[in-house]
Amino acid sequence: MFVTHGVRRGVLAVVAVVGVVFVASAPAFAQEPKDPNRGALMLTGSIDFLNQYMFRGIRQNSSGIATWPAVDLGMAAYSGEGGLKSVGVNFGTWNSLHTGDTGQDGPSGKLWYESDFYASLGLGFGGGTSFTTTYTAYTSPNNGFSTVKEIMFKLAVDDSAKLGKGAVKPYIAIAREFDTSYDSLTGVGTGQADGGTSAGTYLELGIAPGYAASKASIGFPIKVGMSLGDYYELAGTDNKFGFFSIAGIITVPLGGTTSFGAWNIHGGVEYQKLGTTTEALNGGEGNQVIGSFGFGFSY
Repeated sequence: MFVTHGVRRGVLAVVAVVGVVFVASAPAFAQEPKDPNRGALMLTGSIDFLNQYMFRGIRQNSSGIATWPAVDLGMAAYSGEGGLKSVGVNFGTWNSLHTGDTGQDGPSGKLWYESDFYASLGLGFGGGTSFTTTYTAYTSPNNGFSTVKEIMFKLAVDDSAKLGKGAVKPYIAIAREFDTSYDSLTGVGTGQADGGTSAGTYLELGIAPGYAASKASIGFPIKVGMSLGDYYELAGTDNKFGFFSIAGIITVPLGGTTSFGAWNIHGGVEYQKLGTTTEALNGGEGNQVIGSFGFGFSY
């Protein structure tokens, strides 16, 4: 995601999802548990363990493991029968703790590599269509990268009501960096994922087909990350293709829904094919395989 001293980072596509309701480790294609909390607020959280942290195809650690604790508070602000079906507001934090070269074993000697804060406004319409606006501030407690600020717009369609098991749940997301700078003397850009000369605009296209049963759910999210302008800069060139990702993840509920919420255990594998810029930032390796394992809850 961000670059400092030539190190970049990324995200496992099937684990971190921002939407009308953000669930950092429970994928959008999982079967939703019965809600033990019938109020307007929902608390979700997770902790995940990964062998590699990639953010939009950009490597963030070369050794050790990454641990992702996250928590989100969602509020159902409106529900109606007109053209606008629902309004949701979410606030949360997402973190990455590293044992390797960008964390505990790195120059800082500190485990806490990343801490993100986000706020989102989600609008739900008929036909399963939703539009979400999300502000995110990506920060590094151990000074592994400069703070990146971003505004993202995401249009998604949940077509499961019409297509059932054949649903693919397509989406498109556009994110724009702002409050960036570039030092021509050092050749380092701050506030940017690629550390380039200009603020970038990111485009992501994806689908999330899957199947949910009472005892487990499985999904196969697929996405492509591209630059709409200056997002994947390398040696003065903005390479449009960032990465292609395909993943599989299984989620298993832990017992039924209780007064302490609904809990699950999940694990997955993701494959990423990298573009010219992301391959260069990944030490010349054009392919990446990421494994993950974790726990999630909602209340």
